[in-house]
Amino acid sequence: MEKTYPAGLMWFRRDLRASDNAALFHALRSCRHVHCVFVFDNAILDGLPRRDRRVEFIRDSLVELDARLRELAQSEAAGLIVTHAAALQDIPRLARELQVQSVFANHDYEPQSVSRDAHVRGALADAGIALHTFKDHVVFERAELLTQTGKPYAVFTPYKNAWLAKADAGDFRPYPVDEHASALADRPEPLQAAVPSLGSLGFEATNLHELKLPPGAAGARELLADFLERIDRYGETRDFPAVKGPSYLGVHLRFGTTSIRELAGTAHRLAAQGSPGAAVWLGELIWRDFYFQVLANFPHVSDEQGRSKSFRREYDGIKWEHGKQADALFAAWCEGRTGYPLVDAAMAQINQSGYMHNRLRMVVASFLTKDLGIDWRRGERYFAQHLNDYELASNNGGWQWASSSGCDAQPWFRIFNPVSQSRKFDPEGRFILKYLPQLAGLPVDALHAPWTATPVELAAAGVTLDQTYPAPVVVHEEARRRTLERYSVVKKNAA
Repeated sequence: MEKTYPAGLMWFRRDLRASDNAALFHALRSCRHVHCVFVFDNAILDGLPRRDRRVEFIRDSLVELDARLRELAQSEAAGLIVTHAAALQDIPRLARELQVQSVFANHDYEPQSVSRDAHVRGALADAGIALHTFKDHVVFERAELLTQTGKPYAVFTPYKNAWLAKADAGDFRPYPVDEHASALADRPEPLQAAVPSLGSLGFEATNLHELKLPPGAAGARELLADFLERIDRYGETRDFPAVKGPSYLGVHLRFGTTSIRELAGTAHRLAAQGSPGAAVWLGELIWRDFYFQVLANFPHVSDEQGRSKSFRREYDGIKWEHGKQADALFAAWCEGRTGYPLVDAAMAQINQSGYMHNRLRMVVASFLTKDLGIDWRRGERYFAQHLNDYELASNNGGWQWASSSGCDAQPWFRIFNPVSQSRKFDPEGRFILKYLPQLAGLPVDALHAPWTATPVELAAAGVTLDQTYPAPVVVHEEARRRTLERYSVVKKNAA
């Protein structure tokens, strides 16, 4: 076919794979020669701690991507151009230096990224260079699914039904990148440096490789293959943190080392063949699309400065706890010192690994907002700092669901009981003991609520409340009463 441009630049961001990549496919099909770049963006990296698993995951995934591009090009001189700069200035600079006529990238939906892309588009246009972007990170985006009245969905179940009614094989068809790989260009000699080390980026190694979280597209394939062997039981196992139930592919979706088309297409096909677990998993992937369209269609939920507001605006009238006491309670939550073992074990999990089981995300979010009375936005920011698979849309949506302030959220008067959740979803205390071994000597029932153990049981287990393990920072029944009073403002504002 006729090529539109002599030369193009593929800008990788959160799509770190060579296969089934929309922007890469269009670049290779449209240009005679395509250069590939990834920018370690100072605008993002400068705000991160020097030990950040996500940076290490990205860096290791880039090593694999670079090798794959060279393999596709059948040239050791091909591969990734990797820079460490401000993408706002560096992409237009590089596009001019390489004398390309167009830059290709996949859509990024977060407000700061939308602003960045608008600035880059303008700078490129000033140089006579086009910017083409494509849908790649979700199955349906923005306004592709609307209600019968032409409005965005604000309730999940009707959205899911519309998603399932619209989806067909074409929505899951992979982009055949390999067929056009001959257009991959060799890197100019001054740009043929290897992917930089963590140290040269100003970061230190983490415990990423101890966590059995393999990076890159190969890591995603490994996890998917393992998950498919047990997907039929996903609906039965996904709520139990001590059981290997989830896919663990969240971080791979976040950085695009796997394709949402492949995952959703696989779930859709297996569900149609009668797999109950695949149907449940497909629902979880649809939730992800749902939250992305909420972010796009209701921009007040999070702005370019990272400020979040309640989807349901009447919830912004809630008076959250503040001051030194609230700060001390928030610190206890962050550090896993609340005295509620399931909450504390969950916080230990995120602090030690950057991962938290989905059921536990709901438990700890409910505990922060409805037991401690602390603004959900503080928890949202903490997760943003610590989760390997952090995505603004899903994180914002999840926290608003737990605090009842979001679309299709749990009603404000439903409050998770952390002890009941513990007994139901970790009945033998296996998850608790993995992270709180100091409680190992307690009877199983007391593992969920150590303060209910008798003095003899505590002594036999070597547990001293407020010394070897914290006493509860709140009494759940009293906290529940205060929460119902706190949320009463919602009824007044909605009236």
